[in-house]
Amino acid sequence: MANVTPTLPEAMRRAIAAYRDGRLREADDLARAILGIKADYFDALHLIAVIRTQQRRLDEALANYDHALALRPHHAEALRNRGAALHKLKRFDEALASYDRALAVQPDYADALYNRGITLHELRRFDEALASYDRAVAVRPNYAPAYNNRGITLHKLRRFDEALASYDHAIALQPHHAGTFSNRGNTLHDIRRLDEALASYDRALALQPGHAEALYNRGITLHDLQRFDEALASYDGALAVRPDHAEALSNRGNTLHELKRFDEALASYGHALALQPDHAETLYNRAVALHELMRLDEALASYDHALMVRRDYVDAHLNKSVLQLLKGDFAAGWQEYEWRRRKEEDLTLLKRDFTQPLWLGQTSIEGKTILLHAEQGFGDTIQFCRYAPLVARRGARVLLEVPPPLNDLMASLAGVAEVISAPNKLPCFELQCPLLSLPLAFRTSLGTIPAQTPYLFAAAAKTNAWRTHLGGRNRPRVGLVWAGDPRKQLPNAHRIDRMRSLEFEQLAPILHVTGCEFYSLQKGEHALAQLRNSAHRHRVVDCADDLHDFSDTAALIDNLDLLITVDTSVAHLAGALGKPFWLLNRYSTCWRWLTDRDDSPWYPTARLFRQNAPGDWSGVISRVVVELEKLLQVYDERTFA
Repeated sequence: MANVTPTLPEAMRRAIAAYRDGRLREADDLARAILGIKADYFDALHLIAVIRTQQRRLDEALANYDHALALRPHHAEALRNRGAALHKLKRFDEALASYDRALAVQPDYADALYNRGITLHELRRFDEALASYDRAVAVRPNYAPAYNNRGITLHKLRRFDEALASYDHAIALQPHHAGTFSNRGNTLHDIRRLDEALASYDRALALQPGHAEALYNRGITLHDLQRFDEALASYDGALAVRPDHAEALSNRGNTLHELKRFDEALASYGHALALQPDHAETLYNRAVALHELMRLDEALASYDHALMVRRDYVDAHLNKSVLQLLKGDFAAGWQEYEWRRRKEEDLTLLKRDFTQPLWLGQTSIEGKTILLHAEQGFGDTIQFCRYAPLVARRGARVLLEVPPPLNDLMASLAGVAEVISAPNKLPCFELQCPLLSLPLAFRTSLGTIPAQTPYLFAAAAKTNAWRTHLGGRNRPRVGLVWAGDPRKQLPNAHRIDRMRSLEFEQLAPILHVTGCEFYSLQKGEHALAQLRNSAHRHRVVDCADDLHDFSDTAALIDNLDLLITVDTSVAHLAGALGKPFWLLNRYSTCWRWLTDRDDSPWYPTARLFRQNAPGDWSGVISRVVVELEKLLQVYDERTFA
């Protein structure tokens, strides 16, 4: 036991000095010695409570605060410190009450206002938290931590410019605080100023090289910049500091996924789940990786686990539905697929807020006008417009709203009273249904897919114009499409496009097959540059400049014998026209092509060539070459008559 001076006030001064110098054991011994002499000595009780809070012995801290406050119930500092202990115990409402008691005693107590703001933020009462921080900096204008936390709350309120201004104010007051630069990076990341975010994280790490959150968030930003190797290194840096950082392990798995290091990705997710077994996002990300490896039953179990944790997890519902459809479980899949309409901020969906009721097949529509409207990509619209004639057969007047490039083509669809180009003004209607909800409305199963083709037709005048332009046919004409729309503004869609698209040079073995005429139906600046800069460009007729909308493309396809294409809208167009097409299909195939098939129940003229392993296009191309050569061997010149 430390030696206690004859007077208790002197002993207390020594205890406080030891505490301020970081000599906690000495301070603790002195304070306890004082309490051995006088059990109700307020300052000693308060100091021990503060020390226990630092030691995270929070229940003991709280007991000492309560003992002290029984002696001095209006001691503002003790009330504020008690609130901090309650906050650490996650007893936020009680913490808030303790701060409010402190402020009733001392209304301009900046530290209590600051701590109160932190607790209100934790309670997601962001407007009140902001007001508390504002009061703190009004009392103490040089209060850098309050400006920093104020920025965090403004970020949550999506007042991003104000958040940045608050961080900058904090930095001006405290230029060497790594945490503020890290938080500033988070805001810059969320407004997609990624290079600036990266610079802010780098500044935080220059000040504090082992700042785990800066390393973690830097990894997220590098991932978004598609600098995956650097992102991985940043996550590894965060984990070197905090091996139990479950979110870093989960996001590390996402980056390994992008690098196609799937087994390592699954191991990283597994480590994260060992730390947080019910972390919904990690369970979801693990399911996505399993799905891509076509380990479908395991993926489904992981989606189900995520949904057990968070029943309203829209992405998990949606991906589960896609998996069910891929496995051919249409009854469950179509129903689950309706979750897509609850997905917020999904730029792949054209969302509509109609007042007219949604029709899903339960009620009679005879004599009523119904709007069928496109909601996703061109290919989806082409695939599912086939339901419009079925709707018309139920006695409804059918309006069809589609994007302008599809307008002329859809004029050939039976059963449609009027085709409207979005976003033109709509005529009056009583019911509405998005196109991809029609399979649910008609209770579509594998055996009841409306697969009669053609259901779309090229305009005769355009078909004849192409026939004249192409001249006499003396060899089979083969169309080529090797890339989809990259959609770089949509990270998930862009990731899928990287899996489904090829480089033009990868088609070289096909172009070496003699006896065919090859025509490029490819659109898109980057993909066309590949063709136009290729040594093989002389083998392909580039038709891009003559294809202004899908009716032009349909007319060209009508003059071809075969289309070889990746999974993009032109494949659906060929199928809808009843023309033969060979689909170059990625390993983790889109749900609509099902599994273990080389044909399609949606398109009788389709033939599928699937990758045998993720990213293996060479095997696909080799099989296409063999089949193309077989086709030439049996080709009858009378076809051209």
